[in-house]
Amino acid sequence: MPVILGIESSCDETSASICADGVILSNIIANQTIHEAYGGVVPELASRVHQQNIVPAVQQAIAKAGIDKNNIDAVAFTRGPGLLGSLLVGVSFAKAFALAKGIPLIEVNHMQAHVLAHFIGERKPSFPFLCLTVSGGHTQIVLVRDHFDMEVVGQTNDDAAGEALDKTSKILGLPYPGGPLIDKHARLGNPDAYKFPEPQIPGLDFSFSGLKTAILYFIRDNLAANPNFVQENMNDICASVEKRVVTILLNKLKKAALQYDIKDIALAGGVSANTGLRQGLQQLGEEMGWNTYIPKFEYCTDNAAMIAIAGYFKFLKGDFVGQDVAPLARMPF
Repeated sequence: MPVILGIESSCDETSASICADGVILSNIIANQTIHEAYGGVVPELASRVHQQNIVPAVQQAIAKAGIDKNNIDAVAFTRGPGLLGSLLVGVSFAKAFALAKGIPLIEVNHMQAHVLAHFIGERKPSFPFLCLTVSGGHTQIVLVRDHFDMEVVGQTNDDAAGEALDKTSKILGLPYPGGPLIDKHARLGNPDAYKFPEPQIPGLDFSFSGLKTAILYFIRDNLAANPNFVQENMNDICASVEKRVVTILLNKLKKAALQYDIKDIALAGGVSANTGLRQGLQQLGEEMGWNTYIPKFEYCTDNAAMIAIAGYFKFLKGDFVGQDVAPLARMPF
């Protein structure tokens, strides 16, 4: 029964998790509020706060799991992709912990871990399945043939879906982080109030830069006519923007499912916490006869449980790395 300590520090969440024989016993996430004043993540500040948070997070994860630190069999950590300074904190801690305890190190690709979050809990997709992985930095459709046999069959050519939502929130004057606030306002608005364009990108790839520009010009022009336009129509604007982002994502996902003749469809990544996207996938899944899978909210955003479960499967394979391992800001999928 291998016991894995998972470490996640790719951006601004410091997280630690304990996985025993494929079961998550704890998942501690320390958020960073320091970035709110800057309207986005400041890499240097993020790395400094990781240094403050990582030891307490690990201690809490071990205590909540009810195990002794000497019972840990391996340390799994996010090697990349992510902010280099943030990754460095997690990688350095993992290496030091493993060296002190004489246990193996397991490197984990952050984006693969988002996909493998679906193997936390009892309800799991069957291979092969498609996973739409959507976050602030990535938008991908992944064909998953096995735990570590994954192929990106569609991805964004420019901005990620989460970035489009975050930039929209800035344009609307909403505080950071804006994605959840877009979601909140959208629940109260009319998604058909305003029409935004859908990019005509061939194949299974995405593009969100044009949509972002269209939203910017739409707000600019309406504010010129009515300085109170955003304040008076915030809910409808958010609902309309969210609807367009969701339809772009789901239209490509539907195309991929038909192309590969796959019925097991999964959703992952931070934007998978968006209510409109979750509801949209469930509705489309019912129409298409899909088996749909969406992780619990705590496993959607960046978290160490997904790192720990990925580490568990790698441990079973004996897939370890040495003490010379270094973080990678860009890590091949």
